[in-house]
Parts: sequence; C-alpha cells; structure tokens
Amino acid sequence: MSYAIKEIFKTLQGEGAHSGRAAVFCRFSGCNLWSGREQDRATAQCQFCDTDFIGVDGTKGGRYADPDSLAQAIAAEWGTSEEHRYVVLTGGEPLLQVDKPLVDALHDVGFEIGVETNGTQPAPDGLDWICVSPKAGTELVLKSGHELKLVYPQKNAMPNQFEHLPFENFFLQPMDCVDAASCTEKAIEFCINNPRWRLSLQTHKTVGIR
Repeated sequence: MSYAIKEIFKTLQGEGAHSGRAAVFCRFSGCNLWSGREQDRATAQCQFCDTDFIGVDGTKGGRYADPDSLAQAIAAEWGTSEEHRYVVLTGGEPLLQVDKPLVDALHDVGFEIGVETNGTQPAPDGLDWICVSPKAGTELVLKSGHELKLVYPQKNAMPNQFEHLPFENFFLQPMDCVDAASCTEKAIEFCINNPRWRLSLQTHKTVGIR
C-alpha cells in the first residue's frame, strides 16, 4: 500500500497526556468527515477542524510507495538518536491509511507509535497509544484506548456520552473558535466540577511551534 502524506516534522506534542514530549508528526492527507475545503465546511460532519490536510505538498510530504520508505523518512526527521523515539500519526484521519505493515516498519526503526483519530475507523494491531477525539453525529468504531480527547463544547457530543467507555484518560480541549475564551472558561468549569476530566490546552499554539 502507498501512503499520501501532507507533512512530516519534528516538534513537541502540544496536547493531551503526552504534552511536551518530543515527537515526529506524520500528517496523513485526507479525512472522512471533511474534504478540507473551506467551501465544504458548513456541510461537513466536522466543522471546526483547524488543520490543513489537503494534498501532499507540505514539508517532507509526498506519496510514499511502501511502509519502509515512510518509516525511513520519519526516522530521518527524528535524527540519529535512538532513544525515546516517538511518532504521532495524525491527519486528517490517519486510520484511513495506517495499516499493520506500517506499524511494523515503524517499530523496526525503534519508534513508539501514537495515533490521533476521530475514532470512526478500525485501528491495526500494535499501536502503542490511541487518542480518540469524537465528533458529534458520528459513530465510534474505536471505543477503547489510552486517551479520549473531546473538543468542547460540541452540541450533541457532550462528555457524559463517553464516560462509560474504557479509556485510561479523559481530556476536554476547548474548541479553537471565534469565542475561544468562552469555550476555555466552560471547559475549565466542567473539569473543576467533574474531576474525571482533565483540561487539555493546545500549548503548541501558545508557545508558537507547529
């Protein structure tokens, strides 16, 4: 299988349980909940996405012909150190493309593998960290994992709808919108009153990194 990749870059994880950790981000092109075109946003299943995942024209983007070539590109972006290698497979929706051969190829070059997904697609075996970010009006296929990170508030996707699911961590992440301050206040108040949930902030935006 070939892989359509928007971009590959090394940074710090900005959100959730691994916030602050060095990681290579591998952003897959395409999503099943929005085309990525602004003219389609109003009718998309997910209308608040803040990520450009169209095409293969980003840094180190392209069409990778096989798992080994993609794994080698990710390893080259990490550098020569073999310690604490971590890759985040993201999108768009990475699980439209991520498969077991890619998981195996990344493990072969020493990476711990995280995935950030909307949870509507099945995951291959072997992923080390599964972060599911549910979107209103969609059916979750992935109903367990390491981290459930809910963008908040979403009408018809409220926290109590997901609390019964067997995730290790539950995060609320304020929606990045026109009234972001209000969304943040609401998320803080909810977490204070519902301590099962922890606040996740997009710290990469705060400090000005990718």
